Amino acid sequence: MKKLDHLIKVLDREFPDPKVELHSSKPLELLIATILSAQCTDERVNKVTPHLFKKYKSAKDYAKADPAVLEQEIRSTGFYKNKTKNIIGCCRVLVEKHGGKIPRTMDELVELPGVWRKTAGVILGNCFGLPAIVVDTHVRRVSQRLGLTRSDDPDEIEKDLGRLIPGKKWTRVSHQLLLHGRTICKAKTPRCSECELKPICGYYKQIGGNG
Repeated sequence: MKKLDHLIKVLDREFPDPKVELHSSKPLELLIATILSAQCTDERVNKVTPHLFKKYKSAKDYAKADPAVLEQEIRSTGFYKNKTKNIIGCCRVLVEKHGGKIPRTMDELVELPGVWRKTAGVILGNCFGLPAIVVDTHVRRVSQRLGLTRSDDPDEIEKDLGRLIPGKKWTRVSHQLLLHGRTICKAKTPRCSECELKPICGYYKQIGGNG
């Protein structure tokens, strides 16, 4: 498929070494950071997590945390009451059902409080090297504009991308699409004139692009 070949070639040139931008050193840390990143920038989360990771070193530590204290520690990430509930609940399940370890399957991960397929995909792909497509707001927007999907539903977009992209490239391309959305294909002010994906972009043709 020439369109897909062009897409992967451009993304590899733009982002040759794509990585998750949330700072962490082990699966539990990335799980906590990803829960905190909902409706929050990675930059803000990275300012909050050093203190958390120093204080709470295990799932058991989070499970026993004082909700009122944890709320204040993560307050600046927004929706802190719900995130506190999810973090403590998630870690209690980790302790009770998984011995404090992070499970390595999608089905087990999405059973954890506060963990959706997007969060689970981040963990699987970045911690365990397992193929996973992560659909966030940037991936959704870029995929729709490029005509890779017609759906608005993240699960359906994940399926559409999974059918197009070779499994071994799922995690890598997910990161690249996210980064392309953050830097080039922005929501309100897309930098179409600089984008090498113009030749295969339905959105660019729709707005009358010709250069």
